[in-house]
Amino acid sequence: MIRRLRESQFVRFLVTGGIAAGVNVVSRYLLMSTMSYRWAVVVAYLCGMTTAWLLSRLFVFQSSGRSWADEYGRFALVNMVAAAQVWLISVGLAEYLFPAVGFTFHPEDVAHLIGVVVPVFSSYIGHKHFSFARKGTAQGAG
Repeated sequence: MIRRLRESQFVRFLVTGGIAAGVNVVSRYLLMSTMSYRWAVVVAYLCGMTTAWLLSRLFVFQSSGRSWADEYGRFALVNMVAAAQVWLISVGLAEYLFPAVGFTFHPEDVAHLIGVVVPVFSSYIGHKHFSFARKGTAQGAG
């Protein structure tokens, strides 16, 4: 069972995403000694995203046959969609749905957790069929 989990592409994707999230948080903390919080969040996001791309390229997905720049650009596009999903779900739940139904148990924390979890699946599909799709395949053509 453990061997099957280790061999699972999706599990490797989750692990690399967790590592990248850690890089994001730690780098934001370190960057705040040299820049404002707002800029540190932006630069830290790029550090985390770059880490996720590199680890995904090395351990999760096979080479697409595209240039690194093309792959990274596609990876960034999928991440922009994921970021929009996180924001829409987190804000939608915390500011609209939860108050409407009377949910009061740490609504922002619960909403953000749900918001972060939801795009894991769409990001995996996006990266598998777009970011790292083999060059020349129907789903990766572009």
